Amino acid sequence: MRKLNMHELGRKTVSEFKAADKTPLVLVLDNVRSMHNVGSVFRTADAFLVQGIILCGYTPVPPHRDIQKTALGATETVEWQYFATTVEAVNALKEEGYTIMAIEQAAQSVMLDSFKPSQTPLALVFGNEVSGVDAEVMKLVDGCIEIPQLGMKHSLNISVSTGIVIWDLFCKLKTEN
Repeated sequence: MRKLNMHELGRKTVSEFKAADKTPLVLVLDNVRSMHNVGSVFRTADAFLVQGIILCGYTPVPPHRDIQKTALGATETVEWQYFATTVEAVNALKEEGYTIMAIEQAAQSVMLDSFKPSQTPLALVFGNEVSGVDAEVMKLVDGCIEIPQLGMKHSLNISVSTGIVIWDLFCKLKTEN
């Protein structure tokens, strides 16, 4: 077995990334406090050509060396914008025709393995590391997706949750096309 070198990986340039067809997902970060988590979300969004990220509230924004430390340049490729509140961001996305799904443990949530992304464009709201998606935002979403968990702990780091959900939806959207 031989690892591939950087040349063999076929990495896109920034301009090739920006011109590429995107996975029709927008990620909304609702008051995520950790710069490392934000950087990790950017890096995952880059890996799967996600359409964009919306940073809300006190979520840190680029440029910042602690975001860059984890993002490794993905803040230069992935489109992002900032809203003062997640409520404003969700309302703007609804006006643009997005279906808004919170990634949260909630009554009537749909387990990720059962969720069928029938409507695009789709926006996914990921909440704060401690309190999750804000209650006011939960009133506005079209539904909730929950990651099935079987152990004693029933929470995952936001960067891990983002990776799991994006990978699952990326695979489902790819098989639809």
